[in-house]
Amino acid sequence: MKEKFMKEALKEARKAFEKEEVPVGAVIVKDNKIIARAHNVKETKHDATSHAEILAIQKACKKLGAWRLTDCDMYVTLEPCSMCAGALINSRLRKLYIGTQDEKTGACGSVLNLLEYKFNHKIEIEKYILKDECERILKDFFKQLRKRNKLNSRKK
Repeated sequence: MKEKFMKEALKEARKAFEKEEVPVGAVIVKDNKIIARAHNVKETKHDATSHAEILAIQKACKKLGAWRLTDCDMYVTLEPCSMCAGALINSRLRKLYIGTQDEKTGACGSVLNLLEYKFNHKIEIEKYILKDECERILKDFFKQLRKRNKLNSRKK
């Protein structure tokens, strides 16, 4: 089941890739059903908070009519940043499944781990679900971005 839901998060990441957004996707699952899905749209919306995790949380809360997601799990292709990790804690998610780590801004084990602090809620965490696929889409995106930036700088 873990792989099935991470594949759905990867579908969301591909949507972000197609929009020239950093390809991160997230889904929230309750009772083995996806209740929310989202991908990064920071560039599109000109909004620093438009991360896949935040948007998925908003959609799940709206669907359930509650801000507490205590019986829900999130699958996300890239380790959440500190803003998103805080939102995960505050929304009371049960478990977080991560595809790959973010060595630059990850706040669930890479740079720091907000989930291990003594907050009012603890979230279980499991890493490296479809790690290779989650890493590949990010590498492909940044390779393409560097290539595009190089071409654009030559045109000037």
